[in-house]
Amino acid sequence: MAEKQHTHRAGFVNIFGKPNAGKSTLLNALLGEKLAIVSPKVQTTRHRITGILTEPGYQVVFSDTPGIIDPKYKLHEKMMGAVRSALEDADVALLLMDARDNTEECLALFDSLKLKANALLVVNKMDTLEKPALEELLERCKAWGKAKAIVPVSALQKKGLNVLMQQIIALLPESEPFYPEDTLTDRSTRFFVAELIREQIFHLFEEEIPYHTAVVVTQFQEKHTLTKISADIVVTRETQKGIILGERGKSIREIGSRARQDIEKFLDRKVFLELHVKVRDKWRDNDTYLREYGLI
Repeated sequence: MAEKQHTHRAGFVNIFGKPNAGKSTLLNALLGEKLAIVSPKVQTTRHRITGILTEPGYQVVFSDTPGIIDPKYKLHEKMMGAVRSALEDADVALLLMDARDNTEECLALFDSLKLKANALLVVNKMDTLEKPALEELLERCKAWGKAKAIVPVSALQKKGLNVLMQQIIALLPESEPFYPEDTLTDRSTRFFVAELIREQIFHLFEEEIPYHTAVVVTQFQEKHTLTKISADIVVTRETQKGIILGERGKSIREIGSRARQDIEKFLDRKVFLELHVKVRDKWRDNDTYLREYGLI
C-alpha cells in the first residue's frame, strides 16, 4: 500500500485589533524578524504589512493591519481601507486584544467586523494579569463563542506563541505555497527604510508630531562599500519643521544616527543617510500627496 502523502498547508492570516493591542509586536515575534515598526504610541502602523513564514509542511502569509479607528483624515480612511481588504481575504483572523482592555468593548469591536473567516481570539499581554484575573477573562472570552480557540500570549516575552502557531496551522487550508521559500515580505527595501526612520520620530518626539509626519525615500544607491540613502521627512507646518530639526540641527542628527544604525542592521551593510525636512500643508487630506508617499 502506498504511503499517505503529508499535505501541505498555506493561507493568509490577518491580525486585527485596537491601536496598541500589540499587533506589530506579535507579527515580529511570530516571524522572528523585525518587519513592523513598534512604538508605545497608538496608530504607529499605517500600512498593511505582509510577513511570510515558510516551514516544511506549511506557509503562513501574515498581515499586520492598522489599528481599528474612527477615521478623521483621508489618511485614516486609507488605513481603514487596508483593514477592510484584509477582512475579505483572510483564511484565519487573529483577533488581538490587550488583556487590560475592556473585554466587552473589544468583543463588540470584533463583532462589528462581521468576519467570515475562522477566528482565533488572542489575549495579549497575559503577563500583566494575576492568574485568577486571567482565568476569569479567558472564561468571558470563551462565553463569546465566536472564536475557534482562545489563546493567551505575551508577544513581547514570546510566551504562548508555539500554541498559537499550532492553532493557526490547524486552520490553514491545504494548498501549495504562495511565495518562494526565501521570501520574507512583499514590501520593498525602500519601504522598510522609510519605516525605520519614521519609527525613530515616534520614539523621539512627544504628542502629535509623529502623526503629522511622513517619510519618503528619495535616493537609494548601492555603492561598492556602502548604501547611500536620502529621505525627506514631511510635516504639515513650519513650527513642526523647527521641532524636527531641533536647535542647530541636533534633533534631526539624532533621528539620522539612530535610524542609520537600524537600517545598517536591516541591510547588513554600511549606510550613509541624509535627511531633509519638507513642509506640505494638510498632506494627510491630499490624495496627490498620499499617493506620492505610498499611502494609497
